[in-house]
Amino acid sequence: MPGIIRYVKSIEADARRAEAANTQVGAEMSASGAADFTLINATELPLTLEAGVPITVVGGVHVGCIELFANKNVRSVRDLKHRTVGLRVAAPDKWFLSAMASYIGLHPKDIKWVVITDRSVPIAQLLAQGKIDAFLAIPPESQELRAQNVGHVIVNSAVDRPWSDYFCCMLAGHSEFVRTHPVATKRVLRAVLKAVDLCASNPTRAARLLVEKGEAESYEYARQAMQELPYNRWREVDAEDSIRFYALRLHEAGLLKSNPNKLITKHTDWRFLNELKKELKG
Repeated sequence: MPGIIRYVKSIEADARRAEAANTQVGAEMSASGAADFTLINATELPLTLEAGVPITVVGGVHVGCIELFANKNVRSVRDLKHRTVGLRVAAPDKWFLSAMASYIGLHPKDIKWVVITDRSVPIAQLLAQGKIDAFLAIPPESQELRAQNVGHVIVNSAVDRPWSDYFCCMLAGHSEFVRTHPVATKRVLRAVLKAVDLCASNPTRAARLLVEKGEAESYEYARQAMQELPYNRWREVDAEDSIRFYALRLHEAGLLKSNPNKLITKHTDWRFLNELKKELKG
């Protein structure tokens, strides 16, 4: 096996296939063979697995990173009933907010969903003009919105329960690769988790690396994100329970038909994560 990890970015064709299949772009790339591993949001996992994408989840990466911004008319998730939510990525964003809605008894059908296809249009402008009432943001957009003093945060998944008790992003590999290359799989997971530890122990260095490699434009926003996200919690948060939690929320919302426990049994392998928790002691 190669001794290096090569990173690939999604292409337009992968995005189209993912959107059509209601799956996540990275998972679609793994399924097509374009990538052996992908980071995927825990909310997306149950529906991606139910869709038959051949991936195996091997570990949790970090908690948080998603914030729900809203205008002055919205003070809580419950206030989103009959209001408009803007979506940059239609399926994944809608699933996450649907899980939030179902948790407090609000049905996703009671929310007006608008997909923002023109990426040149600033979200800040849409919120300020009242064209949307709320928006799910991830770094660096969340840092930008706060810097511009546009809207306010009604849910921060890094600190607000129950969302802060579960993984946001998780690592999954193509099932055949995980099955046939266990040593390489563990090496990949180890590399990812050591990078996570670096984000926790030296956020300024991590931010500089993101800018130097062209993954982030603003060092200040990248540094803020590194400092705000709880990267140091991957050893304590339950990866399996994270999938189960979101699967139950999506089932309540009428979006998931499969039994969560069956999905977990068929599509997860925690042996590498359990070994690395002992080897990479914090």
